[in-house]
Amino acid sequence: MDLSAVEVWVEATRHHFALQLGVAVLCGAIVGIERQLRGKAIGIRTSILICLGTQVFIRLSTELAEPSPIVDPTRVLGQVVTGIGFLGAGVILAKGGAITGVTSAAVVWMLAAIGSTIGVGRPIEAFTLSMLVVVVLIGVRMLERAFKRLGGGSDEPENVPAEERPTF
Repeated sequence: MDLSAVEVWVEATRHHFALQLGVAVLCGAIVGIERQLRGKAIGIRTSILICLGTQVFIRLSTELAEPSPIVDPTRVLGQVVTGIGFLGAGVILAKGGAITGVTSAAVVWMLAAIGSTIGVGRPIEAFTLSMLVVVVLIGVRMLERAFKRLGGGSDEPENVPAEERPTF
């Protein structure tokens, strides 16, 4: 298949609602599968819903702004960032003097960024961001193991036996 033909098709349909929904589901699933496999609070369903919801809000704001010069779609983007911060804060826990869930909160933030990217009509960039998030999550985990936890910055519990830890 000719890659330029794919690029032409994506460019012609990038604002098509059904395409955006499909890309939001795909991107959310890409990140969500990694989180689900690791047993984290933000799994496949939540990741897909965050991407979908953000995509819809951003798309609505851009469509409302088109006929009216007084509507500012960046205000919706700012509110998405603020609102998603509350959702991310909900997965951060303090227990026994340790803080957990910070990586999951950062993933929530990135999922909103991916959904926003889709909402403004940039599906290829959103897919690239999704893949990069998974590479960072898996790659840093591998580095932490290779360098004996890089001085304690790992989000992996210390008391989990090696045979029970997921391998990537």
